[in-house]
Amino acid sequence: MGNSLKAYLVLLLIIFGFIAFVEFTADKPINWAKTYNEKDKIPYGTFILFEELNNLFPESDITQIKTTPYEFFDPLYDYESEDYTIDGTYLHIDEYTTIDEVSGTELATYASKGHSVFIASKVMPYSFLDSLNVSVKSDYSFKGKASLKLENPKFKKDSIQITENLDNIYFNSFDSNKTTVLGQQKIGDSLYPNFIKVNYHDGFVFLHTQPAVFTNFMLLKDQINANYAANCLSYIPNSDILYKSKNSIYSDLSRSKLRYILSKKSLRYAWYLGLTSLVLFLIFNAKRKQRIIKEIKPLENTTVAFTKTIGNLYYETKDHNNLINKKITYFLEYLRRVYFVDTQVLDEKFIKSIALKANKSKSDIQTLVDKIADLRAKQQCTEQDLLDLNTLIEDFYKQ
Repeated sequence: MGNSLKAYLVLLLIIFGFIAFVEFTADKPINWAKTYNEKDKIPYGTFILFEELNNLFPESDITQIKTTPYEFFDPLYDYESEDYTIDGTYLHIDEYTTIDEVSGTELATYASKGHSVFIASKVMPYSFLDSLNVSVKSDYSFKGKASLKLENPKFKKDSIQITENLDNIYFNSFDSNKTTVLGQQKIGDSLYPNFIKVNYHDGFVFLHTQPAVFTNFMLLKDQINANYAANCLSYIPNSDILYKSKNSIYSDLSRSKLRYILSKKSLRYAWYLGLTSLVLFLIFNAKRKQRIIKEIKPLENTTVAFTKTIGNLYYETKDHNNLINKKITYFLEYLRRVYFVDTQVLDEKFIKSIALKANKSKSDIQTLVDKIADLRAKQQCTEQDLLDLNTLIEDFYKQ
């Protein structure tokens, strides 16, 4: 092993050691991503809420839905009874719902059959809200704090203050005959409905515009915050919970054989660094052992020689008519390709068009067109005819 290679390996070991030291001693930054994922323990995950569902609903079964509402509910619809074969409250909590129009219609149908839907989100499906005759108003420029309270006198003590991840989003229009305001948010001296219950045919739909109150950060911040979230969910009927998971069935497991290594931050960095080191080693090692590459002369361009040979062949056989026809055909194709003109009829319109687009004298174009027409009509062309035509065409190219 050469001295340079030993120095290279020692340098690699030092780099590995330094990276490992920094990685294990550095404080991990807080991830403030608003994932609302039931597996995430970060501030804006919903791990605590999902774990507490069994305590909040001890007699209910918790089912995770990892597909769209349409994919989940449509196969469960019984057309004979005109109802679904499953009962429970569909629970969906997210910063912005990604429910498509078809799934929104499916949810509305599910609620209309005597079931319930609970959605907490800043942005809700327009088609779904439209079917409920509800509209939402948003003021994303709002900065400050709000007081959230429930209308039920039993929950009067559980009003909370919220400043983090707060937007002034509220329900500004709804059918008061079918809608009950369950909670409001107070901003300044004004009250805005932010939690409502909509009677939709035989079922109920609960809508909340501040999903942040159900996240890990808010639930751990204060016991009152946890009580507020529990009280909101207490309006749900005593039935099973159909929890909309943030983990799709298509993304549960990576197909890569390196999925475990790539799933861990430290292992992933070590893997990338190892690959980089291997590539660098191969590069430096190959430079010392690479053989001399012989010079290979490029192939000569024989296009000109071939063209001259073909031209001489036609010229020596005295087949002037054939050569004239090919010259005319190629020239007209050139005009079509370059100037985008119709060459079927070589009339006065054609001459004017070519003279204008090619910026050439109309008389010169007239002479060339007349020559082409004369040679096309001539049964036996001479060598001089061929030379005259070639001169006119070459003059056209040169000007």
